[in-house]
Formats: sequence, structure tokens, C-alpha cells
Amino acid sequence: MMHSNQYFPDVNKIEFEGRDSNNPLAFTWYDESRIVAGQPMKEHLRYAVAYWHSFYNENGDPFGAGTRIFPWDRSSNPLDNAKYRLDAAFEFFSKLGNPFYCFHDRDLAPEGDSVAESEKNLKELVSLAAQYQKETGLKLLWGTANLFSHPRYMNGAATNPDFDVVCHAGAQVKAALEATVELGGENYVFWGGREGYTHLFNTRMKRERDNLGHFLRAARDYGRSIGFNGNFLIEPKPMEPTKQQYDFDAATVIGFLREQDLLDDFKLNIEGNHATLAGHSFAHDLTVASEAGLLGSIDANRGDNQNGWDTDYFPTDLRDAVEAMIVVLENGGIAPGGLNFDAKIRRNSTDPKDLFYAHIGGMDTFARALIIANNIINDPLYAELRDGRYQSFESGEGKAFKEGNRSLEQLRDRAASIGEPARLSGRQELLENLFNRQMM
Repeated sequence: MMHSNQYFPDVNKIEFEGRDSNNPLAFTWYDESRIVAGQPMKEHLRYAVAYWHSFYNENGDPFGAGTRIFPWDRSSNPLDNAKYRLDAAFEFFSKLGNPFYCFHDRDLAPEGDSVAESEKNLKELVSLAAQYQKETGLKLLWGTANLFSHPRYMNGAATNPDFDVVCHAGAQVKAALEATVELGGENYVFWGGREGYTHLFNTRMKRERDNLGHFLRAARDYGRSIGFNGNFLIEPKPMEPTKQQYDFDAATVIGFLREQDLLDDFKLNIEGNHATLAGHSFAHDLTVASEAGLLGSIDANRGDNQNGWDTDYFPTDLRDAVEAMIVVLENGGIAPGGLNFDAKIRRNSTDPKDLFYAHIGGMDTFARALIIANNIINDPLYAELRDGRYQSFESGEGKAFKEGNRSLEQLRDRAASIGEPARLSGRQELLENLFNRQMM
């Protein structure tokens, strides 16, 4: 079915060649069959390619048009181009060797002049994608609907003050859920890019948040009714493009899910760049989600510390990736989620091979990070430095307090009897040296 070597003719299947290889089109760390912490790397990492950035994003920005020339954009008919794009994507997937991919509905198929035409376009492309998946063995990690690009969503989608816009959002999610089920998607994502407000005093915040809850329950109920048994995921993001977004960070989303009684069906898709834009580290938001039992999946990318917007660079910061993989390993993994490269090549990267270099770099970074993270977790010093700080809660009065059996009066009386506590060092520098030693 695929037109072999049509779009990337000078790239062969990317293989693992090890640390001594100088081949830029080979993996030096990602050996998918290597066993780490009891299972193959492939199962730990569950890599996915983001369809939108890789095959739809022309790398335009507010100051200029896109720089990428797509050989699959060769027709004046948007539907034909969508088919060529799908062909190119699966050629890329097959050569890269990623086990999963992700898409928005409008990435896969163009919007039509009516709801019915949009649904028809999507069904046609989903049917083709199902054939490609059968032929290649590739799977869909998650699907979603683009509820932020069209001008109708300028005031939000599910939180829009115009009910007619909410209905259009519902139509898109219904079709995207059907597509996800048909393609065997293991998750379904909501990214509320415009679910928020730009001015507080023309906004009824509680009404909008409640409407978002009604919308998510309707989506959940429909998804379950058509056989979707996976996780629904919400992806936190602060500010950009809406000034105040209702999904600002992991803690905000968890509070919303609890408020709306959605904890049983929804988890979080944490993105590195979004976490840092919220003023947190990537590992922080992963930990918040994990400790709530709600870490569902990961968008693996990074921002630019000198640029305060959503740059979506490919993840090549090893330290950042190590910290993330420690959380993932201690979480017991992220399946049925995965590591989705929601990342784009730079504006001045215009060679078709650049897309391979970018993914190889990201996959090698997290593969190496997985090894290092496992070594850190199994170093006795790591447990001593972290858990040893809390030994006073493991016996006696401290244990009684931990179990909820000490009053404020009892705390006061103990403080009066023991005098000033000794100062216990956090030994942070020693911990940082442990990380560096393992990384080097």
C-alpha cells in the first residue's frame, strides 16, 4: 500500500549501533530490546510521534511564513494532500521504528464546509490509517480534537459563552472519539488551549468551569458507550494562548477533576514545556500527577530558558530527562500512556533528514535517561538521602502524629519538653553529586 522511499528516499531503517557509532542516522542509546528494570526499553518508553508538528507544521511564526517545503503537499485538493501526508507519515514511522503516533482530527483530515463534510473527510482518512496500521503494526497512542485553531474557538470551546460553539466542539469530539476507537487508540486527550479567559470581568468563571465539567462528562459517557475503555487525559498548560487557563498546571487540573467528580476516568498528560511555563520543573508536575495516582502520559519536549513561550523543542536536556524518568520508574511506568514527542524542528531546519535527527536525539536522550534513572534509584545513597530525612515519623511520637493521633496541644507540650531541635542537613550538594556521578 505504501509508496516505499517516496518522501525520504535517502534514509534507511534507523538501527541501534551503540555508543561507538558515528552514524547520525542510528541510535547510540535506544536499544528497544535492552532490559532495564525488568522490561525492554520499548515498553518503558512507548515512544510516539506527534503527527501535527512532524507533518503539518510548516514552522511559521508570528514574524514570518513557514520555512518547510512538504513534498506531500502537491495537490490543490486538501483531501488529496491529507492522503499524501498520511503516506509520508507512515514511511517516516516505519523507518524510525516508533511504536505509536498521535494526532488531532484536523491534522489527519481537513475541515469541510459543514459538520457532515468534516466527519466524512475524517472517516475516509481514518479508514486509510487503519490499513497503514495493519500493514506496519504501528498503534495509536491517543487521538484528540483540535478545539483551538478555528476562529469560532476564539473564546474557548467547551467553556465558550456561546452554546452554538459548544455544540460544534461536541461534534468534533464525537467524531474524534469514534476515530480513536476505530484505530484502537489507547487514550484520548483534551488540551484546553483556549479554555480560559482574557478579561475576568466579562467572564463567569464558575459557569465556564461547570460547563467544561458537563462537556467532559458527556464525552466520557459517549466514549464508554462506543467501546472506548482507555484513559481520558487532560493536558495542563498555563497562559499561552489564553491569559488565564483553567488547566494551568497539574495541581489545578487535579483540583478541577476532584471538583467535577471525574477522577475515576481522567488522568493527566504532562508536558515538559508546559510545566516550566507554569513556573515548575518537568519533574515537579510529573510528581504531582504521580502522587495523586493520575499520571497518564507524557509529552516529551522542552522549552527555552531564555524565551518565555511554548517553543516545543525536542528534548535533549539529559538532566531534565533523568529526573522525569525517575518519576516514571517510581510510578511503575506510564502504560497505557507513553512518551509523545510533541516537539518541532527549528525554523531554520529545512532538510527532510532534520526530522529524523530530531527524533533520534530525543529517543536517545530518554533511553540514556532511563538507564541513569534506574541506576540512581538502585543506589543505596539515594534512599538514604531522601527517606532518611523522615525517620522521625517512623516510630514513637512522630509515628503517632503521622497516623493522625496527636493534637495541637500535644505538639506544643512536646516542643516545650524537648527544647530546640538539632539541625538536620538536607545534604543537597551530596545528592546533586550522586546525580552527576551517575550521569557521567
